[in-house]
Amino acid sequence: MATTPGTPRLLRAMNDRAALELLLTHGPLSRTTLGSLTGLSKPTASQLLSRLESAGLVRASGTTAGRPGPNAQLYEINGGIAYVAGLDVMPTRIRSAVADLTGKVVGSYELPTPGRTAKGTVERVLKAIDGAVGEAGLTRDRLHRASIGTPGGFDPTTGRLRYAMHLPGWHSPHLLDELAAAIAVPLEVENDVNLAAIAEQRIGHAKNAENFVLLWGEDGIGAAVVINGRLHRGATGGAGEVGFLPLPGTPLVRNVGRNNAGGFQELAGGESVLNLARSHGLRARTAKAAITAALSAEQAGDAVLTEFANRLAVGLAAIVSIVDPELIVLAGGVITAGGERLRELVQEELADLAVPRPRLLLTAINEDPVLTGALQSALTTTRDEVFDTAGPPVH
Repeated sequence: MATTPGTPRLLRAMNDRAALELLLTHGPLSRTTLGSLTGLSKPTASQLLSRLESAGLVRASGTTAGRPGPNAQLYEINGGIAYVAGLDVMPTRIRSAVADLTGKVVGSYELPTPGRTAKGTVERVLKAIDGAVGEAGLTRDRLHRASIGTPGGFDPTTGRLRYAMHLPGWHSPHLLDELAAAIAVPLEVENDVNLAAIAEQRIGHAKNAENFVLLWGEDGIGAAVVINGRLHRGATGGAGEVGFLPLPGTPLVRNVGRNNAGGFQELAGGESVLNLARSHGLRARTAKAAITAALSAEQAGDAVLTEFANRLAVGLAAIVSIVDPELIVLAGGVITAGGERLRELVQEELADLAVPRPRLLLTAINEDPVLTGALQSALTTTRDEVFDTAGPPVH
C-alpha cells in the first residue's frame, strides 16, 4: 500500500529533514536543544537522533562540558557521508574544490591552462577534479555530484556553449555528455555569474531576497537575474549576458556574438576602465588596480570613480526598468575594488536614472564566489537526496 500524506512514515521523514537543517544551520546541538527548536518531545527527539545516527547522517560530537547545567551529548551532521566537487573555469586556469556535506572545503586545486588548444578539455577537467580530490585524501568515486561554472551559458536546445567565444574547447555539442561520462557522477554546468548569485542567495546578502540582480564586473560585464527565488536563465541560457546590452554613450555594436562585445561591455568593461583611468593620469596594469588607485588619488581618483559609477548606473537603469528587483548585489573584482565609495556613487546615480529604488549592496562572498556557488549548487541537490529518509513509496 502506497504511503499517503500524514502517515507516520512521512511525518518522521519531515521531522528528520527539519532536524538535519537545524544541525546544518546551528552546528552541534544537544537532544534537548534540538527538541526545543523542532517542538518535539524529548522521547521523540531521542528516537529521531537514534534513527539519524543509525543511518549515518549524524554523529556524536562531544558534550556540553563547560556550559551551565549537567553535561549533555552533542550531535552534528556527518559531513563525510557525501562529497561534492565544484569548478570555476576560465581561459587561463581551472580552479576546483571538494566540500563535504556540511559545506566544509576539504580539498582545493588550481590548474593553469595558458595557451591551450581546443583539444583535451575533458582531460583537463578530470585533472582539476582529481587534484582537489587528492588533496582531500579521497578518490573520485567518493563524489556525489559535480558542478562546473563557465563564462557564457549552455543552450539547452543545442547543448552548445554560447556567449563565450574566448573559451576554446568548450563549444562541442557533445562536450557535456563526454564530461558526464568521464566524471561518472551527476554533473551540472552553469554560467559563472549565475553561480556567484547562487552563493549570494545561499550564504550571502540575498538569503531573504526573492527578486535580485547580481552585477558582475571583471574584464567582462555580466549579470545574474533571480526572479521569485529562482535563477532566470532564458530560452538559450543567455539571460544576464548584459555585456551585449546596447546603451547610450557607446557606438552601436553589430554582430555582437562574433565581436563578443556590446554597449555595456564597451562602456564599463575592464578595458574601458583602464582607458578611463589613463585619461585622468592614473597608471595601472589591470582594471582592478586602476580602481584601487583611484581610491587613494584625490581629484583624478574622484573623477574616475564618479564616471565609472555613472556608466554602471546607466546599464543598471536598463536592467532595473525591466526586472524591478528588490536588491542589486555588486560583485566581481573590478567593481568591489571601489568599495563602499563606489557603491554609494552608483546608488546615487541610479536613483536619478530609474524609478524603482532597489537596495545596492557589495557582495558578501569575497573569496572565490564562482567556486563557492558551484559547491553550494551541488550541495543543495545532494542534501535533498541524502537527507530524504522517507525513501520510495512502500507498496
